Amino acid sequence: MQLRLIAKDKGFDLCIGDKVVLRHTDSCPAVVMARGNADVQMVRGNFSISDKPFDVITPQAWQITDGGVELLDQGVPVAFVAFSGNTLEIRALDLQYDRLRVRFHAEPDECVWGGGEQMSYLALNGRSFPVWTSEPGVGRDKSTALTQRMDAEGMAGGDYWNTNYPQPTFLTSRWLAVHLDATCYSVLDFTDPATHAVDVWSGAARFEVFSSDGPLGLVAQLSTRFGRQPELPDWAIGGAIVGLKSGVSSFDRLERFIAAGAAVSGLWCEDWAGIRETTFGRRLFWDWHSGARSADRYPDLAARIAGLNARGIRFLAYANPYIAVDGDLYEEARAGGHFCLNLDDDAVHLVDFGEFDCGVVDFTREETRAWFAERILGREMLDIGISGWMADFGEYLPTNLRLADGSDAMEAHNRWPVLWAEVNARAVASRGKTGDAVFFMRAGFSGVQGHCPLLWAGDQSVDFTRHDGIGTVITGALSAGLVGNAYSHSDCGGYTSLHGNVRTAELMERWCELAAFAPVMRSHEGNRPDDNLQYDSSDALLACFARWSCVHAHLAPYVRHLCHEASEQGLPAQRPLFLHYPNDPALFTVQDQFLYGADLLVAPVIEEGARQRTVILPGEGVWRHCWSGEDFAPGTYDIAAPIGQPPVFYRPDSSFAPLFAGLRGVLDE
Repeated sequence: MQLRLIAKDKGFDLCIGDKVVLRHTDSCPAVVMARGNADVQMVRGNFSISDKPFDVITPQAWQITDGGVELLDQGVPVAFVAFSGNTLEIRALDLQYDRLRVRFHAEPDECVWGGGEQMSYLALNGRSFPVWTSEPGVGRDKSTALTQRMDAEGMAGGDYWNTNYPQPTFLTSRWLAVHLDATCYSVLDFTDPATHAVDVWSGAARFEVFSSDGPLGLVAQLSTRFGRQPELPDWAIGGAIVGLKSGVSSFDRLERFIAAGAAVSGLWCEDWAGIRETTFGRRLFWDWHSGARSADRYPDLAARIAGLNARGIRFLAYANPYIAVDGDLYEEARAGGHFCLNLDDDAVHLVDFGEFDCGVVDFTREETRAWFAERILGREMLDIGISGWMADFGEYLPTNLRLADGSDAMEAHNRWPVLWAEVNARAVASRGKTGDAVFFMRAGFSGVQGHCPLLWAGDQSVDFTRHDGIGTVITGALSAGLVGNAYSHSDCGGYTSLHGNVRTAELMERWCELAAFAPVMRSHEGNRPDDNLQYDSSDALLACFARWSCVHAHLAPYVRHLCHEASEQGLPAQRPLFLHYPNDPALFTVQDQFLYGADLLVAPVIEEGARQRTVILPGEGVWRHCWSGEDFAPGTYDIAAPIGQPPVFYRPDSSFAPLFAGLRGVLDE
C-alpha cells in the first residue's frame, strides 16, 4: 500500500488505504520543531538522559509543493514533508533545528504495542518509552526500596521503560505499524490518547508505514522488513541446556542431571575463559580465549567438548564485545587498532564495568569486525567445538568516545547491538555453522532480527516482583515477537541476587514450568551462585528440572512446526492472545499468559504463593486442560495451579493433539 495525501479545509490527512496515518490541522499540527540541549550521563551501562529544547516552532500553515508539503511558520517554510510508497520523510529546513516531534493520528480506544522488547507493559497506552539500549536496571520500580537503593549506588535501579532491546516501532489495533528508520535517541509517547507521538533527536526523520487487515499479516510484514532468523537446530529444542559455572567440576555436576533423568541437549559454562570475583558477585574474566586462565579452570577443554558431542550434548560458552585491560588479548587488540579512542587523544577509551576496566571493541571498523569474528569467535571458540554462546552486552557504548568511521557516538549507540550481532553471525557463517551453532543476545535494536538467532530476556531478579521478576520474561517475549523476533527464552531460575534477595525453591520450580514452554530451555546459576539455590542443590529441585526438561523435549516436534511457521510466515513461537483472536479487545492487554503457537495456551504462575490463577480461554472452540483432560468452553476461569501443574491447555482438534495429550504421562514419569 502507498501513502496518499487528502487535502481538507483546515489541514490534510496522510492515509494508507482507508486508514489515517497522520493528520495535520490548525488545532493539532502534526510536527513540532526545536533545538536541543542534551545532557547524557552513563554509569556502567545505566544512562541518565535529559534535554532542554528551545526555540520551539509549531508550524500550522501548509502548502503543497513539488514532491510533498511545506509547513510554514509566519509565512516562512520551516519544514518539508515528503512521502513515497509507504515511506514518510520529515525534514527541518533550518539545519540548527535538531529536534522533531511527529504526531501520528490515533483513534479513540486504539491499543498500541511494540517498542522492541518491553519488560513491564505489553500495551503501551498511557506511557512514554525512550528508545535507548541500556541496562534495564535492578528492580525497575521507583516505589521499591531495592530500586531506590540501586539508583543511589549508581543509577542502577531502572524504570518500567528501561530495556536492553528498544526499537522505535509501534503497532496499533487499527492494524497499522509505524517504524522510525533511525538510530538516534527517540521517544515513543502514548500519553495523549489523541496522538501517537514520536520524538526524534534529529532534524530529519524517515518513517515506514505498514498496514494489514489483521495482526498476523502485520507481524509478517515486520518480520520481512527486519529479517527472519534461521530455524533453531534440533539439538537446541530437543532438551535443556544446563548452565553451570564451577570450572571442571561442572562436568561431574552435569552427570547428576543426566542420572536424574533430565533431557540434556547442552552444557553452558559461561566461565570457560576464567572468573573474577567482585562485590557484585562472581563475574567472568573478559579475555576471550582458551589460554592459561581457561586451562586452569577447564583443563583439556577441547577434548571434553568432543566427549560431550559424542554423547549428543553440545558445549556453549560466553563472549562480549569488551576486553579487560589486564587480559592477554588487550595488547593485541590495542596494537591492531581495534578499540574505540578518547575524543581528545589517541588513548584507548576505557569503561568501568564494576571494579575492572575494559576497552570497547570498535565495530565501525571493518578490520576490527573481521578480527573479532575470526580471531576470537572463530579460532578460540568455534574451532575447539563450541556450539553456541551468550553474546552478552552491546548496550554500553558511551557517547563521549571516538569511533573509527567518524560517526557520532550518540547516533551509533543504538546501532551497536546490531553491529555486535553481525559480528557473531559472521563468525558462525565463516565456519558453515549457520542454523547449527546458536548464539543468544539480550541487547538489540532495529535490524538485529536479521542476524541474532535467539533472544534471551536479560538479567531478571530472582523473585516474583512485578517489574523485574519472573513475569517480565513473558512480556519481553511477546513484545519482541511482534517486531520480528521469533525465538526468546530466559535464565531459568533468574539471575540478579543482591542485598539479601535470593532464590526460593518455589521460584525455581515455577521458572521450570515457564521455561519448558519456550523454544529453548536454559538454566543459569546467577551472579551469586554460592548464595543461592541451584537446581542440583537438592534431589527435589533436580527432579523438578528433570521433569520439565523432559516436557520441553517432548514438545520438540511441535516446536519444529513453530520454527517452520517462523521461517515461512514470520510468526513468533510465543504469541499474545490477540494475534489469533484480534476481534476481542479484552485480549489486547493480556500479558501474563500466551499462545505457544496457535494450539497451546500457557498461563504460567508468576505470583508468589499462588495455587490457582485466572485464565482466559479465547475464541469459540473447546480448550482441553493438559493435566486433567477436562474440556472447557471459551471464557474466563479460576484454574487450580499447584506447583507442578501450571495451567496449560490445547486445542483437541489440533493435528498435534496426540503429542499434547502425552504431556501428562511425561510429567508423571
